[in-house]
Amino acid sequence: MQLLAAYSWRNVLARRLTSILTIIGVALVVFVFCAVFMLSNGLNQTLVDTGYDENAIVIRKASQTEIQSILMRDMANVVRADPAIVEAADGGPFATGELLVLINQPKRGSNDPSNVPIRGVGEHSMTIRPGIKLVEGRLWQPGTSEIIAGAKVSENFQGCGLGETVRFGSRDWTVVGIFEANGAGFESELWGDYDQLAQAFMRPIYSSITARVPGQADFEAMKSRLENDPRVTVDVMREKQYYAEQSNFTRTYISVLGGVISFIFGAGAIVGAMITMYASVAGRTTEIGTLRALGFSRLAILTTFLAEAVFIGVIGGTLGVIAATFLRRFEVSTTNWDTFAELAFSFETSWEIVIIAYVFAIAMGFLGGVLPAVRASRIKIIEALRAK
Repeated sequence: MQLLAAYSWRNVLARRLTSILTIIGVALVVFVFCAVFMLSNGLNQTLVDTGYDENAIVIRKASQTEIQSILMRDMANVVRADPAIVEAADGGPFATGELLVLINQPKRGSNDPSNVPIRGVGEHSMTIRPGIKLVEGRLWQPGTSEIIAGAKVSENFQGCGLGETVRFGSRDWTVVGIFEANGAGFESELWGDYDQLAQAFMRPIYSSITARVPGQADFEAMKSRLENDPRVTVDVMREKQYYAEQSNFTRTYISVLGGVISFIFGAGAIVGAMITMYASVAGRTTEIGTLRALGFSRLAILTTFLAEAVFIGVIGGTLGVIAATFLRRFEVSTTNWDTFAELAFSFETSWEIVIIAYVFAIAMGFLGGVLPAVRASRIKIIEALRAK
């Protein structure tokens, strides 16, 4: 078996051009496959990381997103009074009512308009999400037209950089600070004082209430109380679950489209591998006859050619995976079709994606080599030696 393995390896090296072309084809397919699922994984991680395990979020029943949700102030007071919410340092409930509105803003470079989320926040909005940190400038002054910008929206949109001015709500708003949120979706938002933004947009309501409810039993009790309270019509869920669901449509779209593209490209790579292996069998008929005459079985011949095809798939898969890892340096900005807001995120790999990519590469090699391998194993010794 070691002799046959060495024989297969030498034949791959001997037919460098056809082998290299097939390897490149497999590598390109694996690269596209990894890129698609890294994109989907990056979107999912960005939105999942936006939420915190110990936080609960309350929105109007059946609203799906904060953009659609309207909570009147009397409803917000009922939510804040729930006993499951922990006490803040100031003695009140550790909860924050927020307003979320979309504005249209041109992108840097292209000047193409896109939706940017504006979040009106309260005094606990940053402390209730410990991953958010101000990295440049300062916080807004209460009662003024000042805002802070997430790192990604600051980089991608005109007027959203530190010291720049953006106009919405019939006012000019000055960006006085830049914040980061460990890559979470909040980095694609502008934040400002709730009272000022509610006045500017003439929306004296809340889009959501976010509260600290660390215990699962307390959360379940709060959920049951509020969703059955006739004074309010709300849905209560964990913040992490809520933001994970915001990527469902976009993530599914990317995965399905990428799967179709990968299948089409994969079929092409399989055909290419099959042509390469058929050519290899045709050029090695005499060698196959000699091996059979030396006592090697049909199974050994079949296994040898299959191993050669799989080996080509593994090399191509390795190159494709390595090339795909460099995509982590790039950032993508697209519309999240669940919220219609612009969202920036990066390509993110995982061991699951790498393993599936290798399985995909091996499968391409196997499917491309199985018929030529069967053909090689069925060559008769006399006919093979006569071909010489």
